[in-house]
Amino acid sequence: MNFSIVLKYLGYFLIVEGLFLLPSMFVSVIYSETNTIFSFLISIALCIIVGFLFQFFTKKAETTLRIKESFAIAGLGWIIISLFGALPFWISKEIPSYLDAWFETVSGFTTTGSSILTDVESLSKGLLFWRSFTHWLGGMGVLVFLLTLVKSKRGEGYSLHLLRAESPGPQVEKLLPKTRDSARITYLLYIGLSIINLLFLLAGKMPLLDAFCIMFGTAGTGGFGIKNSSLADYSTYLQTVTTIFMALFGVNFSIYFLLVSKQWKEALKDEELRLYIGIMLSAIALCALPLIINGSMGILNAIHHSAFTVSSIMTTTGYATVDFDQWTQFAKTVLLVIMIFGAMAGSTGGGIKTSRIIIVIKSIKAQIYKLLHPRSVKYVTMNGKPLDSIIINRTFLYLSIYAIILIFSVLLVSLDNFSMETTLSAVLSCLNNIGPGLDAVGPTSNFSVFSNFSKLILSFDMLLGRLELLPLIVLLIPSTWRN
Repeated sequence: MNFSIVLKYLGYFLIVEGLFLLPSMFVSVIYSETNTIFSFLISIALCIIVGFLFQFFTKKAETTLRIKESFAIAGLGWIIISLFGALPFWISKEIPSYLDAWFETVSGFTTTGSSILTDVESLSKGLLFWRSFTHWLGGMGVLVFLLTLVKSKRGEGYSLHLLRAESPGPQVEKLLPKTRDSARITYLLYIGLSIINLLFLLAGKMPLLDAFCIMFGTAGTGGFGIKNSSLADYSTYLQTVTTIFMALFGVNFSIYFLLVSKQWKEALKDEELRLYIGIMLSAIALCALPLIINGSMGILNAIHHSAFTVSSIMTTTGYATVDFDQWTQFAKTVLLVIMIFGAMAGSTGGGIKTSRIIIVIKSIKAQIYKLLHPRSVKYVTMNGKPLDSIIINRTFLYLSIYAIILIFSVLLVSLDNFSMETTLSAVLSCLNNIGPGLDAVGPTSNFSVFSNFSKLILSFDMLLGRLELLPLIVLLIPSTWRN
């Protein structure tokens, strides 16, 4: 393990985080929030000082960056930005417990949206802005942002290691020949779509601060609201805009690159995109139908709220317009299923990803076919191209580790003695980076009911889910740390 290069990148993480704290501090200045300004100043100073110290002690560091260094940078990087990102909440005493502040910050950066706050509206404007801004920063990834700034001296392969360590999905494809250029175009697409979302919200007369915070949560598919009612108190127009943009940010950004490049046929033929849209439309219909049949809502209202809820849950955003915990058991089961499926690979959404669903189904079909026809050669393809066996193996490795972590997390969190619906949905919500669960952690509730031990477990579940398990898992393997 090249410890120097790991420490050097952690220094980059902290310096960038210190700079990203500045806009939130300016919001506090505008609203004359003296106590919050002070907490931001201390946090910014600590981030930049510690970051430069890391840089100073590693200025002669080797630049060799292998796969295990990339995983260590991703795993430790997300932990350290969460530790320092929690400081403004804790120093200001608006979240008195540091563990609660850590939980809230991890939930923000991992774009989960699970909250321990019982009264969101009591937070200062600056901290509300920072809380939502962490969603936007975590949505595309801090390492991806660093790749747009920091040029690797060791060639293209080393940058790609970093990109793969943080980017969601079973495989990471470069949009352009150079990884750095791919990172830049991805961020430009992300910023462009975010600005369009913001303009639509402002067109609906949403207040400026609200519009920025809701846009941050939508773009990052995070779901931190700035009102206790989430989005229930906003107009139908604003809810509809958010429904559409949540779904858009759940799409693989390579699709947008194809559209911008005028490769419309390739974009529309994408198998994962078709499955993503198909699952979403089917889930909307399955949730709306019981609401219409039992007379809970009119047809238009049922479709509107079902579309919003399905878009929110499947993209793992977590906003709410109604208390879907009051829906029929069938509808809640549908939501639980799409909670696991998640959005597309290469998007800001969480979950297993629809591309992995395709790989698993096709792999099962191929194996059954080979049992019936032993001498046949059957390839697993995606968009007409054969998939490398390494990608298929990694997909099943991911699902195996996912199942093990899910089981152990449910066992540990169940020590708090809540209902199985609460415990299971809380773990699924955090591991899939969704936000709200069911029962005691439903859309009108929060995670403050859990013990400190459970909050710690759920916090690491959120980090595991955002980093797709392996970057944190490899930190526990002794051979990772050997030279």
